[in-house]
Amino acid sequence: MCLAVPGRVLSVAEVDGVPMAEVDFGGVRKNVCLQYVPDAREGEYVVVHVGFAIQRLDEESARRTLAEFERMGYLEEEFGAS
Repeated sequence: MCLAVPGRVLSVAEVDGVPMAEVDFGGVRKNVCLQYVPDAREGEYVVVHVGFAIQRLDEESARRTLAEFERMGYLEEEFGAS
């Protein structure tokens, strides 16, 4: 299953003209393209689908969603680790 997962932006950089970010998904860190939300900043939460941040999300909603995904085992299924 491929989910859209909330994560916290840890750092932002431009790579070959493309806005990118390192994003933390409850302990799993991935590089994510910010092309659809190029003004996302460190500390903000974004919803990520197939490597692209597709929208911002408030911290409370992100934490609740991550906790529920972890409880249901979706983070391990999606990332191969929790």
